[in-house]
Amino acid sequence: MFLPRRFAGVLFGVAAMSAAAVAAPTVAPFGQWSSPITPDAIVADTLRLGQVAISGQAIWWVEGRPAEAGRSVLMRRRPDGLVDEMTPVDYNVRTRAHEYGGGSVVLAGDTAYFANFKDQALYRQPPDGPPQAFFAEAGARFADAAVDAPRGRLIAVREAHPKDGSEAVNTVVAISLDGAHTIRTLVSGSDFFSSPTLSPDGRQIAWLSWSHPNMPWDGTTLTVGRFDDDGLITGIVTVAGGAEESVFQPSWSPDGELLFASDRSGWWNLYGWRAGKTRLILADEAEFGEPQWEFGMSRYGFTPDGTLIAAPIRNGMARLIAIDPKTGKQREISTPFSEIKELRVGDGYVAFLGGSATEARSLVRLDLKTGRHEILRRGSSLKIDPAYLSTALPIAFPTTDGKTAHAFFYPATSPAFEGPKSEKPPLIVLSHGGPTSQATATFNPAIQFWTSRGIGVVDVNYGGSSGYGREYRRRLNGRWGVVDIDDCVNAAQYLVRMGKADGARLAIRGGSAGGYTTLGALAFRPGMFKAGASYYGVGDLEVLARDTHKFESRYLDSLIGPYPEAKALYQARSPIHAVDSIASALILFQGLDDKVVPPNQSQMMFDAVKAKGLPVAYVPFPGEGHGFRAAAAIKRSLEAELYFYGRVFGFKPADALDAVAIENLVAD
Repeated sequence: MFLPRRFAGVLFGVAAMSAAAVAAPTVAPFGQWSSPITPDAIVADTLRLGQVAISGQAIWWVEGRPAEAGRSVLMRRRPDGLVDEMTPVDYNVRTRAHEYGGGSVVLAGDTAYFANFKDQALYRQPPDGPPQAFFAEAGARFADAAVDAPRGRLIAVREAHPKDGSEAVNTVVAISLDGAHTIRTLVSGSDFFSSPTLSPDGRQIAWLSWSHPNMPWDGTTLTVGRFDDDGLITGIVTVAGGAEESVFQPSWSPDGELLFASDRSGWWNLYGWRAGKTRLILADEAEFGEPQWEFGMSRYGFTPDGTLIAAPIRNGMARLIAIDPKTGKQREISTPFSEIKELRVGDGYVAFLGGSATEARSLVRLDLKTGRHEILRRGSSLKIDPAYLSTALPIAFPTTDGKTAHAFFYPATSPAFEGPKSEKPPLIVLSHGGPTSQATATFNPAIQFWTSRGIGVVDVNYGGSSGYGREYRRRLNGRWGVVDIDDCVNAAQYLVRMGKADGARLAIRGGSAGGYTTLGALAFRPGMFKAGASYYGVGDLEVLARDTHKFESRYLDSLIGPYPEAKALYQARSPIHAVDSIASALILFQGLDDKVVPPNQSQMMFDAVKAKGLPVAYVPFPGEGHGFRAAAAIKRSLEAELYFYGRVFGFKPADALDAVAIENLVAD
């Protein structure tokens, strides 16, 4: 019989690292510095934390463990501080709804219900003992559940995949908790649904919906309905939103007002709705919402007395505030964190994922009375001598059309080494995924891996990124493959002009959409970058438009144009059709189980660049999907990328690295 593994107090190890005292740094070429931040240390001490939930004073979360092939584990911290590992090794808490998941867990008191990755079935996790099979439906995936206690059921989003391979059908359903295993459809008719949430008295329900070609950050509709005596929804009213207004996170106050964030003003600001009337709660040039790439995202919540606790983002940086929802008056809650996600509000405390320039994204509990915070679980327990730490420097730089773009710059940093005075360090330009996403200043061991070896990094929030308002987010509309590339190029050129980087040793790297930007920069700005590293990137936009999952199947309509009407533009923006222009070395990394960007994308780019006679390498990973989760893949990709840059830029890394097969590269 399985019993939860139990731990006392906080749950993390400390692997302290300190640099040996040196009288003066050793002069060595950039890229050849030795570093204590090794791939082994990174994967051994890194966790993917998410899906924070609370019940009373108990805090629950899900942690992805690279050391266990990326398995996601349900965890619980009891009010007495004891920590339980709730799910045994043969369970993986992860839904495949929208492929990106999120919203895999819902709490009913001290009992949890969760989706299991292998079979996508729902399981009941009691306070003690093993998980119990609860509900399964062939071809169905479930997410974002809410407990409908008065009617003894779960209300969840269902994504049903037909046997014939046609497009999945999304609905809001009710699943009985009485053991009868009955399921009823409550809401249908839109392509997508999220965020079902019940009013405090259980009589009303609110939810979000949207349809092709919109993504949820383009436009969503907030709807409210009442339950009739049979548990069906009636009296349906549209509260806010539409094709051009994005609504985020409907939440009920303790006294029954419906709160939501809308970007109708140009910023995701807070509004309240009651009895058919909507009011503005707080106007600010800050974001109280974010792109809903996953289910269950949260940036605010209510205390029992009705105080609103929120984590708005301004200029890419988050803060924590308390708001009187009646007056809109706000009060700052001091924290050291510049990134706050998954905010959950309890009685006298909040729990969230917080990160800062010196702290990886971690699970935090903050006492609302004293203001003191406690880190319950660290995303990385890797401890680095501060002298090795490169702190993110926010930069705003000029870009195309007289606009300004944003980034975080990490200079090459080491207490043990310095570069020759005649050299400037190489620079890696990071292009984040999404592309509607955001780079943050949170401590990231994978960035420190490069800077501690003498390679600078700039993490670019190109036009189209979130965290800077709707206008900035929409800069990419119709111009993906133009604005993002321009901003990455201009970030690099800005740092070269400032004397911070060697213009002859520039690299660009990115994953998913960032991989497309990487490939596009090599193809459409030939000679700007000497090397590129694409992680599961898009080389052929037409193939992506025809072969991807439902959630993103019409994403390119806004980024490029409707397909096939804009077929010529898709071809013109596809790096695969501009291989003749590429003049740089390229390495590609790809998970062979990727359902978002199929492996043929990387294979096609590899074959084309190889045929042109340019240096190129391809590193596939069986069993990995969209984003590497297993320690072996994360480690191998870091080492292979470092080896590749060493060969291309002409430096010899201090690390003992396994060779990578690089086609068309002349031997040293």
